[in-house]
Parts: sequence; structure tokens; C-alpha cells
Amino acid sequence: MIRTLWHRAFLVERPSISLSLFRLAMAFTVGAHVIPSLLRLDENYLSSAFKTKNFSFFPIAILRVVEASPDWVVGLFVVAFYVTLTLFTLGLWSQISCILMTLVCYYFYALNDYHIGTLSFDILLVSLFLMSVTNYHGDFLSLDSLRRTDTQAHRRLRPIFIQRMLQLQLAWTFVYTALSKITGGGNWLTGNPYYTLIHYPAIGVVRDFPLRAWLGEHPGLCYGLGITLLAFEMTIPILWFVQRTRLFGIGLGILFQIMLWLTLHVPTIFLFLFPPMMLLFIEPERLVAWIEAKRRQMALRPHGRLLYDGRCGFCVESVRRLQVLDLFGWVETVDFNQQAELSKIHPSLTPERCRREMVLIEPNGQLSGGFAAFRRLCLHLPLLRVLLPVVYLPASGWIGRHIYRWIARRRYRLFHNPTCQTNQCALPETDAGSSRSSASASEDSESGSAKT
Repeated sequence: MIRTLWHRAFLVERPSISLSLFRLAMAFTVGAHVIPSLLRLDENYLSSAFKTKNFSFFPIAILRVVEASPDWVVGLFVVAFYVTLTLFTLGLWSQISCILMTLVCYYFYALNDYHIGTLSFDILLVSLFLMSVTNYHGDFLSLDSLRRTDTQAHRRLRPIFIQRMLQLQLAWTFVYTALSKITGGGNWLTGNPYYTLIHYPAIGVVRDFPLRAWLGEHPGLCYGLGITLLAFEMTIPILWFVQRTRLFGIGLGILFQIMLWLTLHVPTIFLFLFPPMMLLFIEPERLVAWIEAKRRQMALRPHGRLLYDGRCGFCVESVRRLQVLDLFGWVETVDFNQQAELSKIHPSLTPERCRREMVLIEPNGQLSGGFAAFRRLCLHLPLLRVLLPVVYLPASGWIGRHIYRWIARRRYRLFHNPTCQTNQCALPETDAGSSRSSASASEDSESGSAKT
């Protein structure tokens, strides 16, 4: 029985989409917490900084090694942090980048724990450690899934162990906070610590919010709010773990974090990290079902059609990656070589143009090719919309067209795709004495990649 319960709680396989989305929240939280400290290296980490050490967390030998770091080594770790944070955010080698980013964060923590030597940074490091244990967070919405051309990445089943550990971490944080209010100094049951905090200066724990002065005149109400807060922290984890109350508990928990941040000077990490951790309690099957429902709805609507050269292996692989990004199935990919008459699809289509560049035909009949087609895809595919500020920058059209054509002409030399070994992408260069027809075939092969 114990084995069955353990399996159901930690080892049952469920979609990893939730953990993949949590990766983005984790990356944002790490960046928001660490980058501000890197903006003032001279005050925080360089030899000119006043430093404090966390002897209760790090072995003295580790602290001595880190303390001996010259400034140029600190600079290398700064570069390493930005690189690993970027890779982790994009989901490229997600586990390796997460491990390296975590080690860099530990280095800065050992170098100087100043204001980050708090409960908030410890929670962040624990979460990073748990994320380092697995690569499941790279299954979806990542460059890793794009490299694998996995169109079913959102449905990939993984053991739920790490997600459950993150849930338990959050629940225990709330319970521990509640227990500290009744076991340490300033007992919230026998005293009225919240009333005392209200009368602290504005730069203290409590913010100067509109009702602060009024609450300061009602000690009984302050005591009631303190007891309510204590009861809330003890019971909210129960709401998360009970299926019937889960959504209510998540909404209540997020509202609580917002109110906490608006009224108290608590670390911002609680507002950035805790709500996404609460969302981990939502069954990942619900997210998958929502995506599948959107796909069914899209199947009943007019589609965009993307024409590509199916005889070009590089082009085929590029289309497969595009299908990974087409989460809701908006675009239908068509090998133009399989079409008897292109003019029936669109009057202006010709085989020469389809070999030269990919061509997108939108439901309203609008036709675009090459970089312009990619830019239109960014408008229609949700996972590409993050690129809209880039592809619509001033002069981006001119730059994009030239980059597109440059890559198209050199596709085989730049991208040694194994699929090109069996088709026209791998045609050998013609000798000086080659026939005109062979040279023409090679030229057509190069022009076909433009659609990628």
C-alpha cells in the first residue's frame, strides 16, 4: 500500500508542460533577484566591496577559495551568469544550463551574502537545485523541443516527482512561516505583533499604505488580522492539495501574495516565484486539454497554407520545426512538388518562386514569401509572437530579406543536415566541364532553400 501511495504521489507519469512553463517563471525570478546585485559590482562583489559571509551555510574552505577570487574571475562569473540565464530561459540544454546557473548563484552567495543572505535567496536556491535534477523543464516551449522537432512536446509524459517536490516546498514554506509566528519571540497568539509593526517607521517592515494610520488606532482589529493571517498560512496548503478547493486556494494564495507585497516590505521574490509555484498545483492534463480543444476549434476554421520544397532536406527540417511552433495548428504545410497546378492554389504561384523561397497564403488570400512570410507567421503563431518587436523594427524588412537570401544561397555549407545527403541539397559542385543542365540543377537546389 505504501508503495502504491508513493507511486501515485511522486512517480506517476503526467504531462511535463507545467514544469516547462515554470522554467520561464524561474528564469525571470532568478534574473530579477541577481541582476540588480550585478549592476553594482564594486559595492557587492569586487575587491572594493564590503563583504559578509554565511558561515552556517558554506564550509569555511569553500569561503576561503571564493574570497581569494580576483576581480577578473568575478567578471567571468558575471558573464557566465548572463549566458546560462539566457540558455535556461530559452530552454537550450536546459538541465546543463540550469546546473551551471545554480553554481554561479552559489558562487555569488558565497562571495557576499549581504542582503541576499535571507530566507528569500535560500528558497530560490532550493528551487534551482530541484530544477537542476531533471531536464523535464526543457520538454516544451524550448529550443530543446525545437531541435527534437517534437510536435507533441506538450503531451510528453514524465514522472511528477520534481513538480511534487516544488509543491511540497511551497506548502512547507507557508506552514513554517506560521509555526515561526507561534513558537518564537513575538508570539502572535499571546501578543499583538502586527499592531507593533503598524507603529514602526514607514521605512520599517510595514509599507505606508492608505489604511495604515486607521489600523494603528484599532489594536483589536490588528490582533484579529494577525490571527487570520496565521490561520491562513496554516490552512492554504490544504486547499491546494484538495482537488475540489484547489483553484479557489490558488486564487486566494495569489491574492494574498499581492496584498502582502502591497502592505509589507517583503522580498519581491515572493511575488515573482510563489504564484507560479501555486500554479503547479493545477493538473497538467487541464493545460493539455485546453491546447487540444484549441486545435479542434482551429481545424474547423480556414487555415494558412505554407508551400515549401519537399525535395530539400533542410527545408523539410525547417518546416518540422515550424510545426512545433504552430501550437494550435493554424498553418497547413504543403510540398509544392506534389501539386499538379500551382495556379489553382494561387494565380501568382510558380515553381520557380516556390524553389526560391517559402510562400505563405493566408485564409484571406494574402500571399507573401521569404522573410515577409516569416514575419506574417509571427503574427499568427502564438509561440512566435515574442519575435514581433524584432521583425517589425524599422529597417528589419530590408535586413531580414538580405539575411534570408544569404542563408538560402549557402544553406548546405552552413547547415550540414543529414537529411540533405539523399536529395538535391547535397548535389556536388559542378566541374568546369559540367553540362549546362547539371549546373542548372545545382542552381535550382540552392534557390530552393530560400523558403527556410
